[in-house]
Amino acid sequence: MTDLQAGRTESFIAPLRVVPGKKVDLAADFDPKYEAGVAKKADGVELLRVGIELLAEYQRRLAAEQTRGVLVCLQALDAGGKDGTIRHVMSGMSPQGVRVANFKVPSVEELDHDYLWRYARRLPRRGQIVIFNRSHYEEVLVVRVHPENLDRQRLRASARGGNIWKRRYREINAWERYLTDNGFRVVKLFLNLSKEEQRIRFLKRIDVPERNWKFSAADVRERAHWDAYQQAFTHMLNATSTEWAPWYVIPADRKWRARLCAAAVLAHTLIDIDPQYPKMSAPARRELANARKELEEEANRGSG
Repeated sequence: MTDLQAGRTESFIAPLRVVPGKKVDLAADFDPKYEAGVAKKADGVELLRVGIELLAEYQRRLAAEQTRGVLVCLQALDAGGKDGTIRHVMSGMSPQGVRVANFKVPSVEELDHDYLWRYARRLPRRGQIVIFNRSHYEEVLVVRVHPENLDRQRLRASARGGNIWKRRYREINAWERYLTDNGFRVVKLFLNLSKEEQRIRFLKRIDVPERNWKFSAADVRERAHWDAYQQAFTHMLNATSTEWAPWYVIPADRKWRARLCAAAVLAHTLIDIDPQYPKMSAPARRELANARKELEEEANRGSG
């Protein structure tokens, strides 16, 4: 990857980045149909293919280096395209170096701990990329829209007083700073879907038998909270897009474009990390040379 290519990647994703410290409004500042400079699907598919090859190379380097890791936080409303993004963007990577963690309704055991505990248990190892399909941000999104969920977390009354959301934003920012300080990059992607496109995708899930399994009536009921979610997303972006872990708002009304943008953000992160294959020490090189000699002698003995 040349400096020129790295610069192009950075320019491509710059409009998607929530600038830390700058106040944004999700509806006003980010268009779910934003073209990102790529109007034709054929062009986007080709760029994605190249990007996937690039990601595969950098993922191999990351795994070989075993010094740093990457956590990808993927947030979206229902039908936002999280599963498809994971499937396509990570298609060229080794399953040994990439893991997906899905988070559903907290279990009884998880509710017996602090709200970040279940996420901390599934963080990446050094050399690994982990994708959180929904993440710790559910604790300031779903729980904020449905505050009755706080009852299940059995917080002390004093812990629920004041502004619990500002406190959680502060705690999440500190946790992510801790991770980055210890060599784990945090990549945060919000798939920005329009209400109309969500409606169309829900109808497809109903009308196409092969997609029926993906549909839940609860998803439609949740649409009644659309405005509350948009406000919660805006608060989240403003409070938790930091220099060490900025948010990227991915235009998600066109799946192929969402995948391309997500791949570009992850590629930019890995380019910036620039993992390297380990250099062999002199004793290790001598050991390799002895192993080669032994294997060659074995072949000579066999031919005789």
